[in-house]
Amino acid sequence: MPPFQLSHFWIIFLDIFVWLVLHLGISYLCTKIPLSFFRKEMWCFRMRSWENQGMIYQKIFRIKKCKTFIPDGGSLFKGGFPKKNLGSKDTVYLEKFLYETKRAELTHWLVMLPAPVFFLWNIWWAGIIMIFYATFANLPCIMLQRFNRGRLYRLLKLP
Repeated sequence: MPPFQLSHFWIIFLDIFVWLVLHLGISYLCTKIPLSFFRKEMWCFRMRSWENQGMIYQKIFRIKKCKTFIPDGGSLFKGGFPKKNLGSKDTVYLEKFLYETKRAELTHWLVMLPAPVFFLWNIWWAGIIMIFYATFANLPCIMLQRFNRGRLYRLLKLP
């Protein structure tokens, strides 16, 4: 039994509103992280050998086909970086794109974290649905960023 009792209308409204605020708020805050933060080679963004420079996401999930259905939030906020298409093969641009894939990946991991808060007003099975939503809405985006990063490593001839 959730600690807050609301009508079905208000529960659905609150679920949609809170997800919207979380997605937009976390996305906006992540655009404020200086690019220099993403230039560091952190363990969480490092490509793993099993990822085969991102190709695992194409082999198993056909990420290239899926990417047309994944929205690009890069241009949602002023100063954002659109990642839908490769805009140039210039090294400076490719490096910025690489760092922006890290920013986008971090954003999607952070958006998933607050999912358990939905148990406060939803019944237990609806809270589980919210966790599934958070996972299935964000994991394809994370996989796409890691796939793109592998491609950028290859273009930049990075290890």
